[in-house]
Amino acid sequence: MTLEQGQIWKKGKEYYRIVRWARTEIEFKTMANPTTKEGELRTVTKKEFCRMLKGAALA
Repeated sequence: MTLEQGQIWKKGKEYYRIVRWARTEIEFKTMANPTTKEGELRTVTKKEFCRMLKGAALA
């Protein structure tokens, strides 16, 4: 899996958009609708983010 800034992933009814990609951490936004770009901004380690994306599809 290659992660890049600006990617949008869909898992269930939630969308995850990568806002900032760094070597050890990912800043992402959780959204219900990707077109509005409104959601909660969170920062996690790259390992945690990959675990969250398990079963998700690139939108």
